Amino acid sequence: MSTSLSWGRHYLMTEPTHYRIDYAINPFMDTEIQPDPVRARAQWDTLRATIEELGGRVDVIAPREDSPDMVYAMNLGFAATLADDSADRLGLRFGRRHVLLSHMRFPERRNETLTAVEWFAANGWGTAYVGKDGIGPTFEAGDVFPFAGHLVAGTGPRTDEMALKTLAAEMHVRVLGVRTTHAGMYHLDLAFCPLDERRAIICPDALAPESAQALLDLIPEPLVITEEEALSTFAANSIVIGRTIVMPSCPDRIRAVLEGWGFTIRIVDMSELHLGGGSVRCVTNPLDIVVGRDVPVVYGGEVIPT
Repeated sequence: MSTSLSWGRHYLMTEPTHYRIDYAINPFMDTEIQPDPVRARAQWDTLRATIEELGGRVDVIAPREDSPDMVYAMNLGFAATLADDSADRLGLRFGRRHVLLSHMRFPERRNETLTAVEWFAANGWGTAYVGKDGIGPTFEAGDVFPFAGHLVAGTGPRTDEMALKTLAAEMHVRVLGVRTTHAGMYHLDLAFCPLDERRAIICPDALAPESAQALLDLIPEPLVITEEEALSTFAANSIVIGRTIVMPSCPDRIRAVLEGWGFTIRIVDMSELHLGGGSVRCVTNPLDIVVGRDVPVVYGGEVIPT
């Protein structure tokens, strides 16, 4: 059996108090179709309760009334901790806990960062930016995952390739850049989900051919899903806690593979959150990634483009 992921047990979430569709910045959004606030809240509460029932921890950041997409907390920033020995050896200026705040592609989402930076600073995190207020490269943390000794980072619809240099340098890691080309899978977290140290869900149709191949080469045992499966079920937009995968839905074909690998599936209805273009992963931002454990320290950082 493959070793379970050592991260994914501590998440930051934002309550859906002000969640609504005020604009359309992805193919799922339609201002004429509004989420039911009672159902959205119940689905969010169920997800939080499920994480905690499985032994996970959830911290909650207050939502902004002017930021209806803030419920998708995955995109507030990429947070990581340096293992003690690495921090001591490198003497890094930002300390042990550090977050690279997102610089959203669309102005409608940029106010989210104003609250996020306050929360992270108040909770002992060092903070840094790729860009700010529309100046500099864009970067959205839903494009970034640790896997197989790299930070895998999607570029294209939401994250600029230039942002990867800052990501690598700030976190002192090796970044594998993969180019996303599908309008409906505008963040990598809609097309890629690490499951354990050897396995991951991947939708190659979301990526440029050379990037899809590079990512497939990185995964010893990939679970390849189709474009239709990814877009209609949000199956890749899931989280893993130990050997349990929390998913918004799981088609029979995918379930058979996952259960054959020894995973337990927990389904949480996220249909109201799907109206804004996100699901389980999009509303949960992991806070327990450790550089020096989950990805090796590469002092100064390195970017591998594809």
